[in-house]
Amino acid sequence: MDDWFFSALKLTTRAIEVGGIAIIVLGILGSSIAALWQILHGRPGADAFTLYRSNVGRAILLGLEFLVAADIINTVAIEPTIQSLLILGGIVLIRTFLSFSLEVEIEGRWPWDRHRGEIESSRRSA
Repeated sequence: MDDWFFSALKLTTRAIEVGGIAIIVLGILGSSIAALWQILHGRPGADAFTLYRSNVGRAILLGLEFLVAADIINTVAIEPTIQSLLILGGIVLIRTFLSFSLEVEIEGRWPWDRHRGEIESSRRSA
């Protein structure tokens, strides 16, 4: 393929990586400001902290999605070697574990218990 195509792919990959990092950093900053705002306006510290952790976890999850997308583009389109494919596989495994752990942390329950939690909350409101 042409050199301009690889240059455009590398630039695109770099932009997606920067976007993922920006999402994580801005998410942490925004969550920190929101938590401080809630504490200053009388919300109990434990509630503000729980919401803060959830928001930071969501920012990290979204940022990781962008970073993995950049790695996939880099591995598939730019550097399709066995070594880069194995590295991508490791990254995806780590990201899957992190995503699973963060989801449990945010939701406060196992993913397979989500349906059970929805049934319990609908029973309480009825």
